[in-house]
Amino acid sequence: MTAPTSQDLLARLAAVIESRKPEAGGDPDKSYIARLFAKGTDAMLKKIGEEATETVMAAKDGDPQKIVYEVADLWFHSMIVLAAFGLKPADVLAELARREGLSGLEEFALRRVQQREKEDPQ
Repeated sequence: MTAPTSQDLLARLAAVIESRKPEAGGDPDKSYIARLFAKGTDAMLKKIGEEATETVMAAKDGDPQKIVYEVADLWFHSMIVLAAFGLKPADVLAELARREGLSGLEEFALRRVQQREKEDPQ
């Protein structure tokens, strides 16, 4: 038996998140994920902000275990937001793969050009 990949783990977690959506039968009284979906996008986004702040604070403290814990929370809540918009971890992985080998500065410059083209299509 081969060990599961990170992508396998993310796909399994995404499937659990999908199964907890209210339209899939998730019960907000029994499921944290269902409760977040029932509260709506603003509640989900608030959790992202909270988890991002906690990640920053953990990194400032320099405690590796705490950093991993908080990043896991951030990723988890980010996956809930992805699901809310019909997206999957594979979509993010595809974007990361697209960026692989591209300098961060080149990526930033490309985004600026694309934004200008959107704002002023001539």
